[in-house]
Amino acid sequence: MKQISCHTCGNRVLVEKYSPIHTSVQWLQDAGDCPELRESATGAGGTALVPTCAKLRASIVAADRAGELPETTYAEPAPLPRDLLDAVTRGE
Repeated sequence: MKQISCHTCGNRVLVEKYSPIHTSVQWLQDAGDCPELRESATGAGGTALVPTCAKLRASIVAADRAGELPETTYAEPAPLPRDLLDAVTRGE
């Protein structure tokens, strides 16, 4: 994951691209520290119910367009072959 800072408020998130349309974002700070989310959350029941911060999204898109967010090469591990799985289960 790549650390990205919002160009507006400086809030930091970790970002990973899994495909051109799938981007994972993990907050490093309390989302309530984001002025846009805090303002949107007023009356919405909290920041968890606010879909996104447009300014942070713009910062992530800018990093992607600058080539700073290459798609991850992470892949799920292949399942164990059935005979090996059975042997592990039996404690061999």
